[in-house]
Amino acid sequence: MKQVQVLLSTYNGEHYISGQLQSILKQSYPHISVLVRDDGSSDQTVALLKEYAKAHTDRIKVIVGSNIGVVSSFFELVQQSDPHADYYCFCDQDDVWMEQKIERAVSVLSSQADHIPAMVFTSTELTDKDLNSLGTWPKAPSKQPSFYNALVQNIAVGATITINMAARDKFVKGYEVDNSKIIMHDWWFYLLVSGFGNVIYDNRPSILYRQHESNVVGGSNSLFDKLKQKYRSYVKHKGRHLLVLQAREFYRVYGHFLDDKKREQLELFIAPRQQLSARIYFLQRSILYRQSILEQSLFRFLILVGYI
Repeated sequence: MKQVQVLLSTYNGEHYISGQLQSILKQSYPHISVLVRDDGSSDQTVALLKEYAKAHTDRIKVIVGSNIGVVSSFFELVQQSDPHADYYCFCDQDDVWMEQKIERAVSVLSSQADHIPAMVFTSTELTDKDLNSLGTWPKAPSKQPSFYNALVQNIAVGATITINMAARDKFVKGYEVDNSKIIMHDWWFYLLVSGFGNVIYDNRPSILYRQHESNVVGGSNSLFDKLKQKYRSYVKHKGRHLLVLQAREFYRVYGHFLDDKKREQLELFIAPRQQLSARIYFLQRSILYRQSILEQSLFRFLILVGYI
């Protein structure tokens, strides 16, 4: 039977961590272990984790770490994960998993070749802090997940992602990654798996995605909230060229392993574009895309004005 390891990063999550762990322990799929890394909590999170680890010594292991941030914390979890597990689930501290989440992921990934990196992600049932439903989120991708999408847009909600051993090994055996250039851990794995394997989307929600004031990344079905988030992101990140920095780091680590078409598009994206003529040249030759017409139009506009 295939073995699954849940990779859970926590930080000051005392209010919700018990509910999340209970939902993992109640999964319909029985062959599960949990590796938790606490990212320097100052509340009772670590004490609660240790209680669960003591009660489930065969299933839960806890790493008490210093505060290094969400990206580095998840990357360390992957590095420290069980090399003999078949599949690995990313997990946030404040959600609740639907009972068949892991069973469904295993069913999807078991149809994939073991030696090729593979990843499945799903939609979520958005909820408020008390788990009252706010609808399904995000909207289903209108185009297939691919490397040409992953370079400029992340559509994979990290807490829904399950990867196979080949994807884990591709990360662990790669060159050292500069975490400061990575936007989010889930985005990096979307890039990695789409670059070398298969990314599968399941439109059925697999988690209750709790929204509260402490979310690192949140979701919303409100058009006003989406526009507000876009504007805040534009102001916050103006001049930083985060997409290009992340893509350049991916090129440094994995560029020479990519097939010719993907490497060509990646090199085109990370090339300097100081002049308007260079931006137009890029848009004429690029096949990179975002999921909606509006998002794609915005992407092209931001290229033209030099924001990306």
